[in-house]
Amino acid sequence: MAVAVLIEHLQKNYGNVQAVKDISFTVKSGEIFGLLGPNGAGKTTTIRCLCTLAKPDRGKIQVGTVDAVADPKAARRRLGYVAQEVAIDKVLTGRELLGLQAALYHIPKNSIKERINQLIKALGIEDYADRQSGTYSGGIRKRLDLAAGLLHQPEVLVLDEPTVGLDIESRRLLWDFLLQLKAAGTSILITSHYLEEVDALADRLAIIDRGKVIAEGSPSELKDRVGGDRITLRIREFTLETEANQAKNLLTALPFVESAIINPSQGNSLNLIVKPEAKVLTQIEQSLSEVDLPAFSLAQSRPSLDDVYLAATGQTLMDAEIAAAGTRDVKKEKKQQMK
Repeated sequence: MAVAVLIEHLQKNYGNVQAVKDISFTVKSGEIFGLLGPNGAGKTTTIRCLCTLAKPDRGKIQVGTVDAVADPKAARRRLGYVAQEVAIDKVLTGRELLGLQAALYHIPKNSIKERINQLIKALGIEDYADRQSGTYSGGIRKRLDLAAGLLHQPEVLVLDEPTVGLDIESRRLLWDFLLQLKAAGTSILITSHYLEEVDALADRLAIIDRGKVIAEGSPSELKDRVGGDRITLRIREFTLETEANQAKNLLTALPFVESAIINPSQGNSLNLIVKPEAKVLTQIEQSLSEVDLPAFSLAQSRPSLDDVYLAATGQTLMDAEIAAAGTRDVKKEKKQQMK
């Protein structure tokens, strides 16, 4: 299968901040490829370099056979980019904005009207196209932004966190449209920190943490590599740390428990990896009751992408988000103190 996007050993610094340390992956023609990771992992910087909006310090970027660093203009012709923040002129109607975008893309005049009508219909915004875009909801604004990115019929569509802030219905509509695009042959690169989004859409994905790729493959391959069933356990609604440690020491001694991690951000719950054996939950409950540690909640499941992230980094994606938010708050506070 042909390669739509090739990125090798990408590095990008902003001053003393190393936003991207070493990222490599390929997007095959006609597939949806996901970049999964917490905010601040390097996802947006990576696609900004791909879309020629930022120049990498090192590394190779190709869009099809085009060297995006050496010939950014040719690369942009093959790319459609929809940024995380929707930038729409609030005075223009949706149709007028698409007309302006078509002129900027130098789309032949005799095909502009038909192409705009096709996208308006495909994205279900017929009832809004002739209203001022400043009156649109977030979901309609995102669909209009997507239409603008598709006007020149790009070979590769790049989406940065496309469903952030959208309601469930708008998110589902966008997912369905992306799957239709893929079926029509468009290659799609999507960044997200929503596990269920990447799991539902991506043929393959790369998990990024702190500017590096820590895992790559299809969702099913990555989950299979982790192995074992997952059990989430709480001793009580808000488990004491001493109780969590007692339960951890007790349960890791059981022959079918492969590992146990205490999750402080989720009320000191325990995340266990167990061998898929019969009556595992019954044996865990029995072991806990024997030392007077009743189970408030106990659930068993197959591995998820969050388990893949946990296995690779030692923390869940939610923990990584919380840590990243804390780091940003500290930096912001320091800047305010320096003023």
